[in-house]
Amino acid sequence: MQKTLYLFASGRLQRKDNTVYIEAEEGRKYFPVESIRDIYVFGEVDLNKKLIEFFEEKEIVVHFFGYYGNYVGTFYPREHYNSGYMILKQVEHYLDFQRRLDLARRFVQGAVDNMTQVLRYYLNRGKEVQDNLYAISSLEAGIPSASSVEELMALEGNIRRHYYDSFNVILADTPFTLKGRSRRPPADPLNALISLNSHGDL
Repeated sequence: MQKTLYLFASGRLQRKDNTVYIEAEEGRKYFPVESIRDIYVFGEVDLNKKLIEFFEEKEIVVHFFGYYGNYVGTFYPREHYNSGYMILKQVEHYLDFQRRLDLARRFVQGAVDNMTQVLRYYLNRGKEVQDNLYAISSLEAGIPSASSVEELMALEGNIRRHYYDSFNVILADTPFTLKGRSRRPPADPLNALISLNSHGDL
């Protein structure tokens, strides 16, 4: 599991094979690069361009802070994290209608695949969700021919309605019921759980 590395010591940050190390007065301290997601540099640290290139290769973000802990700046590997680069690519897709429509189809299809997988899991365990699965499958057939993002959003909304309708069947032997999808704020514990699990449930 990758972690954040905080550097408070002053010295020289260098690479040795597949590790990075800080060389300070107290000696060297090594860190396996595969375990590093990003680095926060608070001390007075020297480093060279070869090390920056190594960070780019390994997709490691490096944040720099001044003497009093004020934020100075960040090194982002261009191909992977550079926000300006990513925004340009996103705008390219947004301005190209066919690209945008293709991405929207993929997003909706991915969501439908996940919902279908969940319902099939419970169908195989004796829950009577076959009608919901059939309704979702019928609506899913319209994804490839949808001619606008708005049409896809409407399709996904109808598909989710059938998906959430199946929850009361799945949870029949529990104290939980879903009277309808609600957000901001969720109307009941089950809606709160769905929102938490889906990070807002678009």
